[in-house]
Amino acid sequence: MVNRVQLSDAILLKNYIDGDESALAILIERHQAKVYGFIYSKVGDTTISDDIFQDTFIKVIKTLKTNAYNEEGKFLPWLMRIAHNQTIDFFRKNKKMPMQRETEEYSIFNSMSDSAQNIEGKLIEFQVEKDLKKLVESLPEDQREVLKMRFYDDLSFKEIADITGVSINTALGRMRYAVINLRKLIEKNRIILTN
Repeated sequence: MVNRVQLSDAILLKNYIDGDESALAILIERHQAKVYGFIYSKVGDTTISDDIFQDTFIKVIKTLKTNAYNEEGKFLPWLMRIAHNQTIDFFRKNKKMPMQRETEEYSIFNSMSDSAQNIEGKLIEFQVEKDLKKLVESLPEDQREVLKMRFYDDLSFKEIADITGVSINTALGRMRYAVINLRKLIEKNRIILTN
């Protein structure tokens, strides 16, 4: 009989979805150091890290219970993305706008703009972003994964290498090819990127 701790993430996930609650405990124990370490490295506070860690696994449980999980064999990268997103959500919720007093040098009206003038620019920006996301999705999976982790999840190449189980050189190579292929696709599809 196979020791349950030696079972793969995929099998433990299947067991959990099939009703074996203890399978999730093994998964949490297996990955808690990496997930917690990642959260703590971004937040630097144990109490907040504990909360984000808990929120991460609540999100994991909800996703698994609703059968919305579909990351075949990629549990750890998916888990790290959730942890990253929960950390970003924490910063968004707790972001405070600095108070600025009206002075001769500073006026609130200097930082406000006429939204009517910007609407066309926003529409163009939205369309470019939409087109770019489509092109990213058309990249080979290994390149797409590294690109998303680097730019959307803001992970270092060392973190990407650890999560995907490849060397840093392989992660860098995949990124290089992703950028080259993306450039070709942008030129082929004549997408004009604005600053």
